[in-house]
Amino acid sequence: MTDAASGQGADQRPDGQGRWRGVVTTGIYCRSTCISRPPRPENLRHFDSAADAEAAGFRPCRRCRPNEATFAARNARIVAEACRLIEALDSPPPVGALAHALGVSEGHLHRIFRAQTGMTPRAYAQEKRAAAVRSHLARGRPVTETIYDTGFNSSGRFYAITHRSLGMTPSRYKAGGKKESLRFALGQTSLGAILVASSQKGVAAILLGDDPDALLRDLQDRFPRARLIGGDRDYEDVIARVVGMVEAPAIGLALPLDVRGTAFQRRVWRALQAVAPGDTVSYADIARQIGHPRAAKAVASACANNALAVAIPCHRVMKTDGTAFGYTWGLERKGALLRREADAVRGGGRDQPREAKAAEPAAADRGGSAPPRTD
Repeated sequence: MTDAASGQGADQRPDGQGRWRGVVTTGIYCRSTCISRPPRPENLRHFDSAADAEAAGFRPCRRCRPNEATFAARNARIVAEACRLIEALDSPPPVGALAHALGVSEGHLHRIFRAQTGMTPRAYAQEKRAAAVRSHLARGRPVTETIYDTGFNSSGRFYAITHRSLGMTPSRYKAGGKKESLRFALGQTSLGAILVASSQKGVAAILLGDDPDALLRDLQDRFPRARLIGGDRDYEDVIARVVGMVEAPAIGLALPLDVRGTAFQRRVWRALQAVAPGDTVSYADIARQIGHPRAAKAVASACANNALAVAIPCHRVMKTDGTAFGYTWGLERKGALLRREADAVRGGGRDQPREAKAAEPAAADRGGSAPPRTD
């Protein structure tokens, strides 16, 4: 044990390496890193261990809990318990009530929860609820029953939240998108065939490949019960603008997108859209940016499920050593896109889209709807 004079500066040492400090006037001892207001130096006593402090008659601080495991381990337990409580309740609890149940402040819970999960407790609860909604509807449960089984107190709130997470109304999702109509058209770029499909909200799919028929089958697999309608003359402008983006990806796409995915996937895709043309990142970089440093594999899975080629630039993701790794639309296309962006950056952004081949609706589209599935 040392007195206050010899302990000056110890409070700034890292947790686990500094001393424990006792406050004579309160009889409480803390970690040297405790965020409580520091007492006067003359009222401090310093100890080499929590056991020494308790032997001297001091009791542990309820904020930093110096007699428990390290902060990281304790915070991990708190977050795990918070997740368990959220999942066990029928409706998302207020963050204040959740913090009270865990014995921590609301601000502290918010900070550590976001640091470990990449989202706030409220966002986590909403994603879990959205997952429950998708599960109920996929099993054919009635919408009314789903509303109450997943903890919604009103149908208005249910429809407002689920329309954003599902990308369509709950009844359409239950029917596999049966009542949804998607306009689409096939075209040709210097990288091969392209298929673009749009809902009422915006462009929902941009698919690249070698075989137009394979792209159409891919679209049908992604939207198995939607009504696919071949694009008309008015849709040609959309196709031309998407083709122009593929030919010169650095210019971006000034069209509304209908982005469909889980909350985690959407965070990954937003982070990718923030990567500047000509730059590349790794899966680990994106995982850290979204607050999920250990979720590199989940980030890779989100990239693989991206249905909006180039518009959500998964081609800008590389291995940690800078080499190309995996791309849904083919490594050759990935390399070509990266070279075009690098050329545009070196040229000061003056590159214009190459003249693209006319993106006429495919022969199968001219009849006004996609052919029925035969599988």
